[in-house]
Amino acid sequence: KFNFNHFIVDIREEFGDWVIDRFVDEYMAGRTPNPCVLCNTHIKWAALMKRADSLGCDFIATGHYANIREENGRYVISRGKDHNKDQSYALWGVEQKHLSRTRFPLGNFHKTEIREFAADRGLLNVANKKDSYEICFVPDNDYRRFLRDRVPGLQEKVEGGLFVDKTGKIVGKHRGYPFYTIGQRRGLHLPMGTPVYVTDIDPDTNTITIGGEEDLVNTVCVAMNINFGKYASIPEEDMLVTGAIRYNDDGEPGFLTQTGDDELTIRFPQGRSAITPGQALVCYEGDDVIAGGWIKKVKI
Repeated sequence: KFNFNHFIVDIREEFGDWVIDRFVDEYMAGRTPNPCVLCNTHIKWAALMKRADSLGCDFIATGHYANIREENGRYVISRGKDHNKDQSYALWGVEQKHLSRTRFPLGNFHKTEIREFAADRGLLNVANKKDSYEICFVPDNDYRRFLRDRVPGLQEKVEGGLFVDKTGKIVGKHRGYPFYTIGQRRGLHLPMGTPVYVTDIDPDTNTITIGGEEDLVNTVCVAMNINFGKYASIPEEDMLVTGAIRYNDDGEPGFLTQTGDDELTIRFPQGRSAITPGQALVCYEGDDVIAGGWIKKVKI
């Protein structure tokens, strides 16, 4: 209708290697992965940039609700105008060399405006498309079924692990550690009399620790495999930032320090609930992404 050239690019091999395999590996390691960040880093940019080069394209444009600008020789991602749909959290892993060739045309619009634009141009399938919150390669949104299908004999290997409380007392048996996440309350089937939550997962012993809501609160978070955004390194020790620990998290104030070549540590004075290994820590200065990394350790 609009005379755009349309190409279908087969990137199934990259998707399987980087996203699906990592998704399974993280759950098997007792962590809760974020496949959208992996996809953005290794598929939508690294793989598609190769295809863009083969087609002679100087830039790529995506439909992410985020903004990008050049400042002091760095390409800086910042929150989109529509904070309810902001996707900057999922973009922390994109390398500078890729950001230099990236455009976010939707960053200064609200999603309702984009739907109106599409409807005005007769693109009703776009205008009326429902928001999707599922993992794209798990269409029924049942990641437990997906893991069982991908890992032969998984159920038999992990069935019957122990639930323990914070003192180590056994309080029940569970279906297997990969099928639980930090902060989970529903589906534990433990008659404790008060609400309890998953506070720790030990894949080596197939043990899950449960506790009260107060036991989910931690003050220190360590992230690795980091990528820097606005700055090439953290400019000061105990830099005051806003730290987001999961998607759709507005973040809370914390003090950020680079504690290794590939390690960031943030201290949240007020604590954060359910900081989850495998998710991403993304640090902001105002609306700008400073750095991000994968959460590896959590401390009280």
